[in-house]
Amino acid sequence: MVRTILIVLDAMVSVALISTILMQSGRAAGISGAIAGGAQSLLGKKKGLDEFLSKVSAGLAAAFLVITLLLTFIE
Repeated sequence: MVRTILIVLDAMVSVALISTILMQSGRAAGISGAIAGGAQSLLGKKKGLDEFLSKVSAGLAAAFLVITLLLTFIE
């Protein structure tokens, strides 16, 4: 019973972790960064949202690690 709950919780945390990582803005590099850089200076960057998503993804990663370790020890 506990194992099933941990597996479901692990799956939900992994989906949430993937979605928060995908919502973060990427690091601009190369020619695409030079093109997008002009638009970014006009429109501004959502720095507060990126910092929040970074903290949330770090917390979700820690939760994923702990739950996965618990699953390996429970049999």
